[in-house]
Amino acid sequence: MGPGTGPAGVRARGWGWRHAGRKAFAVHGLDLDIAPGERVLLLGASGAGKSTLLHALAGVLGAAEEGEEHGELTVDGVPAPEARGRAGLVLQDPDGQIAMARVGDEVAFGCENLAVPREEIWPRVHRALDDVGLAVPLGHPTSNLSGGQKQRLALAGVLAMEPGLVLLDEPTANLDPSGVTEVRRAVRRSLDRTGATLVVVEHRVSVWAELVDRVVVLDPSRGPASGGLAADGSPGAVLADPDARRRLAASGVWVPGWHPLTGEAAAVTLRDERDRPGAGDGADAGLLAAGGLAVGRTRKHAVVTGIDLTLRAGRSVSVTGPNGAGKSTLALTLAGLLPTVGGRLEALPPLAVGAGPSPHRWRSSELVTRIGSVFQEPEHQFLTPRVIDELEFGPRRVAGLGEREVRAAVDPLLERLRLSALAGANPFTLSGGEKRRLSVATMLATSPRILMLDEPTFGQDMLTWAELVRLLAELLGQGTSLLAVTHDEDFTAALSDSVYRVDGGRGAPVGAAA
Repeated sequence: MGPGTGPAGVRARGWGWRHAGRKAFAVHGLDLDIAPGERVLLLGASGAGKSTLLHALAGVLGAAEEGEEHGELTVDGVPAPEARGRAGLVLQDPDGQIAMARVGDEVAFGCENLAVPREEIWPRVHRALDDVGLAVPLGHPTSNLSGGQKQRLALAGVLAMEPGLVLLDEPTANLDPSGVTEVRRAVRRSLDRTGATLVVVEHRVSVWAELVDRVVVLDPSRGPASGGLAADGSPGAVLADPDARRRLAASGVWVPGWHPLTGEAAAVTLRDERDRPGAGDGADAGLLAAGGLAVGRTRKHAVVTGIDLTLRAGRSVSVTGPNGAGKSTLALTLAGLLPTVGGRLEALPPLAVGAGPSPHRWRSSELVTRIGSVFQEPEHQFLTPRVIDELEFGPRRVAGLGEREVRAAVDPLLERLRLSALAGANPFTLSGGEKRRLSVATMLATSPRILMLDEPTFGQDMLTWAELVRLLAELLGQGTSLLAVTHDEDFTAALSDSVYRVDGGRGAPVGAAA
């Protein structure tokens, strides 16, 4: 029996998967039925196996040499790999699924592979791009899109295929607020039109709670006695019961109305709670100053101009603005990884000592202890085959630290960011949240004076979010300067002293964080 048409159904019986080289199963003993046309929000702690399950349903989990599979997982009654084409998957990392050089060709690519009649393809392409709010020409280079724009592009490519099973892995994680609304509306319109089944992974429950009719929570303990599930039911049944809310929050699920730092109370700030360095320790000393700065991916074209900004010891700035406005380009330029297009960027004496005033001219050994950068795409900064090697690379190979110093820098980070059990794993096999924590940890390991973080809380469950925020608060208290490109309002409220908005080709301070 082959896969059918229309909405697809899913069935799992005792299903599990373990990545090659791992001791623990990503998912274990899963029993699950999803009826055709159901809309399911899939929740669970970071590393609970949510992305693994989506990859398995899409039939792209990997061959036998890449892992060990148990049990049964079917789509439309056939093994998931035999039902390829019935499912459309949007990955956590949109770069991992963009295949074509131009936007229009990328959206059309899936339709062409499914042999959709030519006269239907381009109307689908235009409708999908309109639905997700990606207003760029069809011939626009995909390589020139921002991370958030690439997320919209990946979703448009899947919606244009009109699959029977739509699988979305953190589809709004790096989007601005208006983008989140547009994407949710686009998914609703597509599902209403096609009747497709939906399984969406998203840590922020409130984004999808009104669109789905069922919430499934994977059991992070992976115990077969539970059927692999910690909860399963309607959004109201799963999220309204006080005892259930406490259990879910304790496991790391983002429960609506439950703040990770305060429980049921409203959000709080850590700005006034953290220890500040004393005046003799260089509190508030200027480290990096930009005046009339213009930035761009090439020297010939500025995407943001008129930037006046000073980064200070022990202070935190959140950079906000719509997708594609140039926030990441600004962060990379301030970090010395891109040359300036115009204006002034100067490392001030406390930061420049021994290296000179221009970060872009610094050697890697000079940069690593002064400015640490965490890219929007974690994979772009991984260099080694093991998590532990990745963490040790900067301190050992670049900063030249001895074994005792390396251990003192690395071991606490493994523990604090819940990476100890993954020390021997390949960084590229981690979940999206684990990759993000590893990318942050690799920069923290060299103790830079300034940290540039691009979407630092992407993919984090509530517990890992809180631990990361507390760790950054401690670093600020020790005099580290922090700049974070972020759409995470909770992060800004908890840590940031000021907000700088980039929009319409210009940058401007918004003022103190709320």
